[in-house]
Amino acid sequence: MNKIFENKETFIEEYREAVKELSGKSFEITSDIDRFNALAGLIASKARAVSAETDKRFAKDGKKRVYYFSIEFLIGRLLDNYLINFGIRDMVADALSEMGCDLDKLCDLEPDAALGNGGLGRLAACFLDSMAHEGIAGYGNGMRYRYGLFKQEIVNGRQVEVADEWLSKGYPWEVRRPDKAVRIGFGGHVVSHTEGDRTFYDVVDTQDVLALPYDIPVVGFGGETVNKLRVWSAEPIDEHFDLDAFNRGEYANADASRADAEAISAILYPNDAGEHGRLLRLKQEYLFVAAGLKTALDVFRREHGNDWAKLPEYVAIHTNDTHPAMCGPELMRILMDEERLTWDEAWDIVTKTISYTNHTILPEALEKWPIATFKKLLPRVYDIIDEINRRWRDGFDTTQDGWQERLRKTSVLWDGEVRMANLSVICSHSVNGVAKIHTDILERSVLNDFYALTPEKFNNKTNGITPRRFLAEANPSYAKLITEAIGDGWLDNAEELKKLVDFESDPSFLKRVAHSKRQNKIRLAEYVRRECGLVIDPDSVFDVQVKRFHAYKRQVMNIMKVMDVYNRLISDSSFHVQPTTFIFSGKAASSYTFAKEVIRLINSVAEVVNNDPRVNDLIKICFIPNFRVSNAQLIYPAAEISEQISTAGKEASGTSNMKLMMNGAITLGTMDGANIEIAQLAGEENEKIFGLTTPEVEQLRASGSYFAWDIVNADRDRLGRVMDELTDDTFAKLSGNFESIHTEIMSNNDYDLVLKDFHSYVQAWEELTSTYTDAQAWNRCALHNTAMSGWFSSDRTIREYRDEIWHA
Repeated sequence: MNKIFENKETFIEEYREAVKELSGKSFEITSDIDRFNALAGLIASKARAVSAETDKRFAKDGKKRVYYFSIEFLIGRLLDNYLINFGIRDMVADALSEMGCDLDKLCDLEPDAALGNGGLGRLAACFLDSMAHEGIAGYGNGMRYRYGLFKQEIVNGRQVEVADEWLSKGYPWEVRRPDKAVRIGFGGHVVSHTEGDRTFYDVVDTQDVLALPYDIPVVGFGGETVNKLRVWSAEPIDEHFDLDAFNRGEYANADASRADAEAISAILYPNDAGEHGRLLRLKQEYLFVAAGLKTALDVFRREHGNDWAKLPEYVAIHTNDTHPAMCGPELMRILMDEERLTWDEAWDIVTKTISYTNHTILPEALEKWPIATFKKLLPRVYDIIDEINRRWRDGFDTTQDGWQERLRKTSVLWDGEVRMANLSVICSHSVNGVAKIHTDILERSVLNDFYALTPEKFNNKTNGITPRRFLAEANPSYAKLITEAIGDGWLDNAEELKKLVDFESDPSFLKRVAHSKRQNKIRLAEYVRRECGLVIDPDSVFDVQVKRFHAYKRQVMNIMKVMDVYNRLISDSSFHVQPTTFIFSGKAASSYTFAKEVIRLINSVAEVVNNDPRVNDLIKICFIPNFRVSNAQLIYPAAEISEQISTAGKEASGTSNMKLMMNGAITLGTMDGANIEIAQLAGEENEKIFGLTTPEVEQLRASGSYFAWDIVNADRDRLGRVMDELTDDTFAKLSGNFESIHTEIMSNNDYDLVLKDFHSYVQAWEELTSTYTDAQAWNRCALHNTAMSGWFSSDRTIREYRDEIWHA
């Protein structure tokens, strides 16, 4: 363990000096925000020093460098995490206590870096943590969003999006690197020139911006390895301030070039419904790809010269989903146009260097861009994509039956669009899914034609999460209990959590497990009271569904379950339930009307149920606004039921299921995504599985025999009543009825099979909650889930990437 301070006294001395340098005041009279910024700045400076030594070590050892390209990195707060990883958390807490300061209070002042949205970005952050832990020379490459996705507020039950001004008080972890800025050109036109018997290409008359990098340290557990996350901000090339325009009162026009450039890195996922939004997203995706590749190649050139044939030996470029799909053609452009390699030489290097993770089977999530838009913005990159596509078509095996359809499905350019998933597959030497069932579906259906052609490319890498963040940091009381029982080796190797199996029959230990859970529930209840003004009972079951809102994730089925329970409680005196608090959190994309309506439905049902004295001592509904890493770290440790209820065959993997499992929640879910592996590892008897399986869903769709109205009409008393209540004013108190949800379900013939799985789901929930009163059995099951969760450590996932994909 690399201790960055000799002892507590050394820390106090350095910290006092850091506070003084930052604020110009002595420690005793500074504000908490100054104290936080000074502490984070001090730890960041120590991390950067270790990072410099790490880079020297990697260079000396000839380490292969892995560049992880992702449009999102949801890194969360870093101070507490890095104190844990450096092994000084307890020492710093004691020192601050002696100084009259509370470490937890300071940690709470850190903003959540708005560099991501959901599972994709958090997975990328966990992977950076694990790469550093495993001693891999791994570097994140993404975008520095000024406002992130958005900050979610709930007004009259509705989601309202406001700018997330996370940078308003500065960000002590980042260092601006103007010396590493990269000029990025958009538009223009391609010109050719001949040198000997070769033709080369340039793009002229471009509109240029500056990609300016900010580096954030990534501290591995043990503190021996500190890598970097590099995020790019778009700025104007020149500070062209039009003084005449300003003096005429045209203030916006005076600095228009800055506004146009900075728009590229203003927000995550600009709305691409219109041409302006599509151009902005393409600029965003090209900027971080082009700038990131420039960084990678500069490092290679410095360490290995211009022997580009060795690039795959020393560099791995990993593309996280399709947003970085331009890595292939952009690397081709650099190698051919700038380094003068032939097409075949460059293509051999590209396809040995780049790998691709697919994160979805949803057709709408596989990016496609209009050719006209793409070609206008990136003419040379488009020409290379066109040539990749031509060579793919010309080399296609036309001797097999059905080759025309297979070519149609695998072509990069088709029907006026650039298909980024196909581009990603063709340019990569490895394509992986993120859970066994997801990879099976990719091979069987979504990317089946590619799999038939190159099965050796395809492999599975089930997602993982870092136990340092989501158990040690998020759940200190449980982590302490675990460490007292089995030692702290689980922080380094999460498989050691299996040792907890030996304590599953220990009544006194199970009582301590229950006590830790209750303390976490009290902590979350206090947060809910403070943030939402709602009082929830820590002695009720905490039933949790927290994730991005989407139709296939079926938050609507969850709230329909609550509506059904509410109806039965007020109409049937013989019906009883275990007191339960239903906790929801998550954001809907700003243009996703159905998902936003489901959020409104949840809040509208909550308004009725929570204010009905007939039931509100038995059930309550809590929607926690603005789901992010920091409040997730309060929710996961308090959860007792983990709702993982997506339509079977739709969820690629999930990671909230793993975080909740690790914190002792019991999965209530379908056999979908990583739920399958959770059930296999922990045993189905320790989870509650319901609903159709993926083969049953596929068979039902293929049969054409399913009619949603038949399901509703067969159960007018319960399911029919719930559907009627979407339109009959029962829950319209806040902001109106929900005709759009009713229409979406019924007019699409219940595409996500909410109605089909409804009774199986409610029955499973009733059976699971009915066992809650057997505290010893419940806690044994909870502890067993934690014990079996170690396999879902992102350390294991990253070792598989290292050994089987990156060969690092």
